[in-house]
Amino acid sequence: MSRSRRKTPIFGHTTARSEADDKRLWHKRWRSRERDQLASLGPDGDPLPVHRQAVSSTWDMAKDGKHWFDPRRQREMAERIATRRSP
Repeated sequence: MSRSRRKTPIFGHTTARSEADDKRLWHKRWRSRERDQLASLGPDGDPLPVHRQAVSSTWDMAKDGKHWFDPRRQREMAERIATRRSP
């Protein structure tokens, strides 16, 4: 596996291991708003979808966006890390 590499070198800015809890809470809030909106409509009402930014912001989650990692710099960085780790 020493030659394996990412197909798309995009990484999230994070210190968190996973964003699963944040996504679970977001979807729970979103579904709740959708249910409330559908319950408040009459039989002839036309429901409008709840916009994702009305419920939460991606900047409130554990990962703060994504960053493109330049593949050309990957080799340089790998060599630097290897020389630091070797005795």
